[in-house]
Amino acid sequence: MSAGLEVTGLGVALGRAPVLTDVGLTAGPGSWTAVIGPNGAGKSTLLRAVLGVMRHSGTVCWDGVALDALTRRDRARLLAYAPQLPVLPEAVTTRDYVALGRTPHRALLAAPRAADRAVVEETMARLELDRLADRVLTTLSGGEQQRAVLARALAQRPQVLLLDEPTTALDLGHAQQVLDLVDRLRRTDGLTVLSTLHDLSLAGQYADRLVLLAGGRVVAEGTPAQVLTPAALRTHYGARAAVVEGPDGPAVLPVRRD
Repeated sequence: MSAGLEVTGLGVALGRAPVLTDVGLTAGPGSWTAVIGPNGAGKSTLLRAVLGVMRHSGTVCWDGVALDALTRRDRARLLAYAPQLPVLPEAVTTRDYVALGRTPHRALLAAPRAADRAVVEETMARLELDRLADRVLTTLSGGEQQRAVLARALAQRPQVLLLDEPTTALDLGHAQQVLDLVDRLRRTDGLTVLSTLHDLSLAGQYADRLVLLAGGRVVAEGTPAQVLTPAALRTHYGARAAVVEGPDGPAVLPVRRD
């Protein structure tokens, strides 16, 4: 059985200022690990370091193999990334945008093959984007664009999906649709999901494990029930909150000052 994703002793500095220090986490195959923490804790930096686009110390391994040892193409076949604020090109259709996810599987400058086109069509159908295939990407709604970004990542056919705040700027209904979709795909396809989430209730209900970052360090790790406690929220967020157990995991409720 695959050992999954293992991050050990990861550190990132910008100049002389440390952003992450001695960060470690594990994410088993088919699991969903959500990284939470207050603003400035280093959550997005952690995802970019795992992706390999940010210089770091420590090691990031998949199935015991250090990702630094892989070529950029092999790493792109293994890891897919959906950024918090994706750059959406002008005058590009949804189909052509999703097809960009097949780039790691083609030779340089090679035209898409029949197999690539089949993956793109299947991925769009699964994300209910097929009826929007010929629409210009920038004319889609926010929720539709979010699904297109996710479709591009999934078209890579990765083993690890990195999602940076996948529900940013989405209302509750669209946020639930995106997270339901990710949850279904990781269960059916065995995807390992590592995401950042600022909504603690959604993190508590969708993720298997939470990693709480504060000051660039891991200060708590475990199941949502173990990590989402009033004491932890008070200490690391400066928040007054109650934690209520729901049918799918804990929910965080802000508490007014008396």
